[in-house]
Amino acid sequence: MPPLALYTFGVLKSPLADPAPLTRALHDSGEAIYRRISRHPGYLAHAEAADGDRSTHFDVDWGAWGDFAVPTWYGKGRTVETTALATTLSLWTGLRPAFDAVYTGLHRDALTRRYDWFERTAHPNHVFWWVPDGATPTWQDGVSRLEHLHDHGPAPQAFTFRHSFTPEGTPARNEGIGPKRDQAR
Repeated sequence: MPPLALYTFGVLKSPLADPAPLTRALHDSGEAIYRRISRHPGYLAHAEAADGDRSTHFDVDWGAWGDFAVPTWYGKGRTVETTALATTLSLWTGLRPAFDAVYTGLHRDALTRRYDWFERTAHPNHVFWWVPDGATPTWQDGVSRLEHLHDHGPAPQAFTFRHSFTPEGTPARNEGIGPKRDQAR
């Protein structure tokens, strides 16, 4: 089975560099969440800066993950002082392992505080797609698929936990996968 890519994107209420307690709490929890998720069964990899620099997203060399990109609806800053986003790009063995990693443990705890940190929008905050064996998804791939999901709804090339597809492009029946309505936003 080919790997499954997951791109997440959220607009923060304040810039990452803002010393406000809520922004700092999110930023400070990120490293522990990444460590825990990277040990989760089914996790394969996530986009990391080639040189380990995490100070900004826009000026970093992301290596095989490509140039950093954001959805058209992101209207906040692009400097260290003004960037107000949280985003991930990762690879998984399947939907169930990704679901379990997102909705358990430290990441689940962080999700309960998402409205403290993130703006509420009418845009989707995550998208999945199947990646050919040996390929590395890029940030632009994630952005394009998130925008496709927003504009056209779930499809084999851009789908969600709740409305997913098999690698062959047929709708998947995922018993017990898909956040409850209060978790979906």
